[in-house]
Amino acid sequence: MKMENRVYGLIGISSRMSNWNADFTGRPKSTSEGIIFGSDKALKYSIKKNWLNKREKVLYIKSYKIENKGKADEKNKMQPKTLEERYNEIFKTTLDKKTSSEEVLANLFSSIDVMNFGATFAVENQNISITGAVQIGQGYNIFEGTNVEVQDILSPFKNPKKGEADASSLGKKIVSDEAHYVYPFSVNPQNYDEYKNVLSGFDGYTMEAYEGFKDGALIGATALNTNSKVGCENEFALFIECKEDSELYLANLDRYIGFEKGDEKNIIDLTGLDFINEAKIINEIENIEIYYNPMTTDIKDTLNTAKRFNIFTREEI
Repeated sequence: MKMENRVYGLIGISSRMSNWNADFTGRPKSTSEGIIFGSDKALKYSIKKNWLNKREKVLYIKSYKIENKGKADEKNKMQPKTLEERYNEIFKTTLDKKTSSEEVLANLFSSIDVMNFGATFAVENQNISITGAVQIGQGYNIFEGTNVEVQDILSPFKNPKKGEADASSLGKKIVSDEAHYVYPFSVNPQNYDEYKNVLSGFDGYTMEAYEGFKDGALIGATALNTNSKVGCENEFALFIECKEDSELYLANLDRYIGFEKGDEKNIIDLTGLDFINEAKIINEIENIEIYYNPMTTDIKDTLNTAKRFNIFTREEI
C-alpha cells in the first residue's frame, strides 16, 4: 500500500553511563565548540539492526566473510564484504555487465533500508543514487549538565610489548554520565515519484516501509545492547503526519525543544511547538502522536490534538 502523506518529527535517545556515538578517540562525538551530538548514521544503524533482528532485508550494513584465497596475509582472515558482495548475497544473484539498471533498482527498493533511507549504489557498470524518503538530521544533546567520564579497564591478559611483559594491559571506556539526544526527521514520499515512470510496477514509498521506520524509531536504540550502548534507550518520539494533499512544509523541529530535570522525572518541553496550533498549520495536519516513557519522563506541551502513547507498550496514555 503506497503512502502519500509527508511526516515531520523528532526522535529522542537517552544515554546513561554509556556512549551513544563515539568519535575516533572514543569520546562522545562533539562539535568544535564542544557540543555533544549523535550522527544520523548512529540512529540509522540502530534502526537497521532492529530490522535485521526481524528478518527484514537490509543492504547497507556491515557484514563479514572469511576469504580463503588472495594474498597470503589476507587468506583465512575475517574482512568486510564489498557492496557488490553484499548485494549478491541478499538478492541471491550475480551482478555482471548484462544486468539492467531496472533489475538493480527493483532489488534496491525491495530492501527496507533503501526504501526508507535511499542509496548510493556505485559498482562496476552501475551508478545509481536514490534520495531517501526518510531524511534524519544530527541529534544534538539538549541536556546542559552532561559530563564525560573515563574509566580505566584492567585486562586479564599481559601486554606482549617488551618491558611490559609482566603487566596486564590497560584500556579505557569513555561514557557520558547522562545525555539526551534529539534527532529531527522528515518523510517525503514524493522523493520517489521520478521512479514510477522508470520502474515497471513501482508505486513509490509504501505504508509498510513507513511503519517499519516508525517501529525502529521507537525501539531501535533500546534493543541495541552492545557494551557501549547499554544505557541507551528510546525515550521520546514525535510524529506529525500531514494530510495527503497538504502543501505544508516544516523546518527541523529540534530547535524548538527544551529539557529540564524535574524532582522525580525528566521534563521534555515541547511548548516551543505552539505555532503548530495556528489555523493555517493545524488544518494541514492529519495526526500528531507523542511517544514517551511515562515512568521517567513528563511531556510539557500545548499540542491539544496530539495523542500520547507509552513508547514501550504503544498503549495510549
